[in-house]
Amino acid sequence: MNAPDFAYLQPSTLESEALLGDCLDVLQRYPDECIDLIVTSPPYADQRTTTYGGIKPGEYVDWFLPRAAQFLRVLKPSGSFVLNIKEKAVNGERHTYVLELILALRKQGWLWTEEYVWHKKNCYPGKWPNRFRDAWERCLHFTRARQFKMNQQAVRVPMGDWAQTRLKSLGKNDVVRYDSQVGNAFAKNIANWQGRDMAYPTNVLHLATECGNKQHSAAFPPALPQWFIKLFTDEGDVVLDPFAGSGTTLQAAIDLGRKAIGIDISNDFVDMCNEILMPVQRRLMEPGVHHAAASKNKTVRR
Repeated sequence: MNAPDFAYLQPSTLESEALLGDCLDVLQRYPDECIDLIVTSPPYADQRTTTYGGIKPGEYVDWFLPRAAQFLRVLKPSGSFVLNIKEKAVNGERHTYVLELILALRKQGWLWTEEYVWHKKNCYPGKWPNRFRDAWERCLHFTRARQFKMNQQAVRVPMGDWAQTRLKSLGKNDVVRYDSQVGNAFAKNIANWQGRDMAYPTNVLHLATECGNKQHSAAFPPALPQWFIKLFTDEGDVVLDPFAGSGTTLQAAIDLGRKAIGIDISNDFVDMCNEILMPVQRRLMEPGVHHAAASKNKTVRR
């Protein structure tokens, strides 16, 4: 493998940028432990044939692991890696490549901390003889350590109408904490919810798919990366999408005041990402503003 075409970066010089190339190669220019959050949706097995060549399900783990090793290296110990992925059906049954990937990533050193479910409220219609249409995808949450940055307050949701109905008339069992009648360790005090209008969410995200897919075969909705960026980063943190596509993650990160780094092997997609980052790069070029030189479709070659 040839050396990268441009200089090795220092953590203090990281700025928002979009880079052309395979993340396996591009990330070698980045120092250890410099990224706060990785949010990405890589090419699913047998998809994106015109760009990534359509990785076969049986070859997927071997293809992904070297890239995941780079993710593990550049991620901060307090950081998170969110992987949006879904297994496909092969010969009448679900292939196990996603499950195999989870096990392989754990052996590589990742902690499989949580699994979030993206419920696609407007999934494509269809009919199959042995299954129903897909209405959900996995968002696998991996970390390097058991203690990591997590801003739970940032993603609280409105309590909803149930609170008004349930709290109208509280019984005697609702105003004290009591043991479950079936004898397990569960206990509750419904009265604690009085006066609250926000609650913590579940691990199921109910979001519509991206309709204006911007020439991308698998664009997710902006609300998906936004949610994880709010949850796992602070303003000024660095967010990476190593399979950036049309730049949805980058746009979400910039809108929330984070730095955004995107990598893709498609020149067209990198151009789209640069359009998103152009206002940020212009501000960096203003006199008196510290900046690293903005890149325009720089390439790392193997």
